[in-house]
This record gives sequence, structure tokens and C-alpha cells, in this order.
Amino acid sequence: MGKFKTAAVFSNNMVLQREKNICIFGQGEDGQTVKAEFNGKQYQTKVKDEKWSLLLPPMAAGDGYVLTISCGEARECFTNIAIGEVWLAGGQSNMEYELMNCMNGPEMLQNDGEPKVRFYYTNKRSYIDEEFYEDEEKSCWAEFGQESAKHWSAVGYIFAKELAKRLSVTVGVIGCNWGGTIATCWMSEKAIREDNELSVYWDEYYPELEGKSKEQQFKEYKDYEKFHANWEKDYARLYQEDQKISWDRAAELIGACQWPGPKCYLHPFRPSGLYETMLSRVMPYTLRGFIYYQGESDEPRAELYQKQLTRLIRQWREDWHDLELPFLTVQLPMHRYEGSPDNKRWCILREAQMNTYMTVKNTGIAVILDCGEFNEIHPKDKAPVGHRLALQALTSVYGVLDAKEAFGPIYHSFEYKDGGIELMFHYAQDGFITKSDYNGFEIAGDDRIYHPAEFEIRGSGIFVYSKQVTEPVAARYCWSDYSEVPLFGKNGLPLAPFRTDQNI
Repeated sequence: MGKFKTAAVFSNNMVLQREKNICIFGQGEDGQTVKAEFNGKQYQTKVKDEKWSLLLPPMAAGDGYVLTISCGEARECFTNIAIGEVWLAGGQSNMEYELMNCMNGPEMLQNDGEPKVRFYYTNKRSYIDEEFYEDEEKSCWAEFGQESAKHWSAVGYIFAKELAKRLSVTVGVIGCNWGGTIATCWMSEKAIREDNELSVYWDEYYPELEGKSKEQQFKEYKDYEKFHANWEKDYARLYQEDQKISWDRAAELIGACQWPGPKCYLHPFRPSGLYETMLSRVMPYTLRGFIYYQGESDEPRAELYQKQLTRLIRQWREDWHDLELPFLTVQLPMHRYEGSPDNKRWCILREAQMNTYMTVKNTGIAVILDCGEFNEIHPKDKAPVGHRLALQALTSVYGVLDAKEAFGPIYHSFEYKDGGIELMFHYAQDGFITKSDYNGFEIAGDDRIYHPAEFEIRGSGIFVYSKQVTEPVAARYCWSDYSEVPLFGKNGLPLAPFRTDQNI
């Protein structure tokens, strides 16, 4: 018998999506009638299969609304509701990165006044038990404040703040992210297993659990969590004493890091795990779209990332019953750890993200190539990331900006000419700005061996050549996990990395 309640994502202070049908949903006992009263009108539906949902009609932006939901004698009343714009902020640690820890975060918390931004953090639990439901009941929407916003996604907040200012509406962000996760953590079992290539993620994980009881898995993971918590404290002490300490040296002093721990049914990194315990708990809350900053942890299988990301986008749109929901991706910045080889795996990830933008409709891409930090996978300055995502939304979703304001140059074609290669670009009509002596261009002949190239800016195009390659076949730019970023559009946004031959 299902106990009546509205899904936890509905609470006081929530933001409901303007100008779209608004889906309200929850659970209850089959056959019971659920009634809703909102903005002077009444709506009702029946509980079926212990679930219920009803649609409120599209409404204009506004604040101060009250929603009452009742079923029999049970009644829930939600106050201080805003109708505005709602976005889900998905991904891993760089989307999760908290406002209080980012560059200028404390100043924003203290000085941003009363921005029309609200936030809901999806219950962050990796497995479902009684404590899961207790924690979920405590989750709620919050208005901006020095204390309430400290743990908000910095990227999500900066993005929403800019939209709120430009659109003059309240913007709500649903945080649904977890550090270290790969894309398949956020996809359904069906989406992963139906594809012969993606099914490797499932097949490599779950067979190892066969023969292990849940009790054994629980004990092993809890033992690991205790060990890792102590290890992190010890490592933080070592790092404070020597910020250049290597992993090998740290392991000598405090033991090897056992992250990410044993595979088990509790693990947040298991395929489909967070899709079940986080994403599904807020779907299909009516949204304008998704912002997504993820991919770092998919480096080991970078060649599969375009397929993963494309399938994830389709999955989420299907789950929200809207195959045209905007999906705005953050392209990964420059990154490499000191002592690690430049294996160009992040180049493949960036290319996959750009290819997805190019081939999947209603998507956007925030190019942040210049926002990386050497030897640091978590760049602290999140302002450019949130701003560039906002530019994408203001252009492709809201239509209040011209595309040339939201994009730096993006490669689209080439031509062999004068012993070199002439490259053509979208969004380069005003030309380029050079910010470094390093130029980032390489060209290759039939041997597919790349050599550094010279370049000449020719209006909205670039001509590249090299004395070492008399008959060039292919060119590439900033094809490195980490390097300087030399070229930008006149609007200050970086030229996106690329290669002309993706088969090399």
C-alpha cells in the first residue's frame, strides 16, 4: 500500500518552469484521488501503480505562489513558489565544485545581495535504504543566502545568476552531480546494455559481484570508507607540508590510496547507480534544459565517449518526455598532472564533446580550453564556465544574443593550397586575437607524423604550413592534454581545439 506524498523535489521555495506544462508527481494508494489547487484553479488525478502525476497549464513568470496537494485527509501545502526558469546541473566534480571554494566564491556569497536564484540538491546517496528516504525527506529548495548557498554548485549558480539578470525571472537549479563519476553512472541499465560497445561497462562490473552476499559487499565497502576517510586526512596533512609531494612518496608514508574502493551494490560509480538513486528521483520535474560538466573520469575509454554522451542525452530527454530539451555541455579544459605523459586522451574527449554538439540537435557547447590549471583537475575559477554556459543558453535557448557573442572560432573545413593547408572557421568573421608565442598548430603528411607548423591569419581563416611537410595531408590545433592556449576570437572566447582528420 503506497503512502500518499508528493515527490521530495517539491517543497517550499521551489521554482516551477514558466511557459510549459508543469508536471507535479508523487506516490499513493491505487485508486485514490489526488487534488491540487494552484493560482485559483483546481486539478485532480487518480493514483495508478502507486504513482500519480498531474499537469498544470503553462504560466507566466511570477513569485509568491502557493500550491496545495491533498489526497483524502492528507494535505501538503507549499509556499513561496516562483515561476521562472529551471535547469538541471549534471556531471561530476567540476559541476559539484562548491561556491564557497571557488575563486571569488566567498565574495559572491557576501556581496551578491539577493539574486533571483534558488537551488535544490538531489539527495546525494549511492544506495537506497531507510536512511535514504529519511535524508530525501529533508531535501528542499533554498533561496540564496550566505549560509544556504555555500554548498551550491559554483558553475550552476553563476550560470543561473546571469540568466536571472538577463531574463528578469527567478532561476532554479537542480543539482544532480557526483565527483569521479563516468557517464554510465547516469544512464539506465537498458541504455548501457542495448549497445554492444557500451555494454562493456556493465559486463566488467557486475559479474565480479556474483557469489558475494549483500552483507559481505556492505562490510567491504564500509571498511573501505573508514580507511579512505583516514587516508584523506593524512594526505591533507602531507600536502599542507609539501604541495609538490608525489603520489608515490605519499604512499610510502601513509600507505597506498585504495580509491575508488571495492566494486559493490553500494558504490556510487557502479553503472546505472546514480541514475537510480539520484536522477530518477527528480524526473520528470519540468525543466527548460540541462547543463552538463563531465568526462574527466571517462579518459580510459575516451573513444567511446561520443557514443556515451549521445546516448545519455537521448536517455535524459526520453525520461523527461521531451526529445527537444536543450542540453548544454562544457568542453573539457586543458589538463595534465605533473609527471604524467601527454597521452592526448583528453583531446579525444574534447573532440567527442564537440562532435556531439555538431550532430545532436538542441545542444550547446561552452568551450573553456583556456580555463584549465596545470597539475590541478579542479580549476578554481568557475566564473568563465558559468558565464559561457549562460551565453550558450541566451543564444540557442532564449534567442536574446547573437551566436557570434556566444562562440569563439570553431573549425569547419579546410583546403590544400600553396604547399600548406587553409583552415576555415565558423564565428571568426571578426578575425582572431593571438595571446601567446606558442601557436598550437601541427601538420602531417602521408606518414601521419605531425610536425609543428607556422601559421598566417587570413581574415576569418588561417593558413598553416611547415618546411618539414611539403605535401601536407592533415592539420590539428592544441592537440594536447595541456598546453598554452594561443588563439581567441575578437570576443575573447578561445578557438576550439580540432583536427582535420579524425581517423588519424
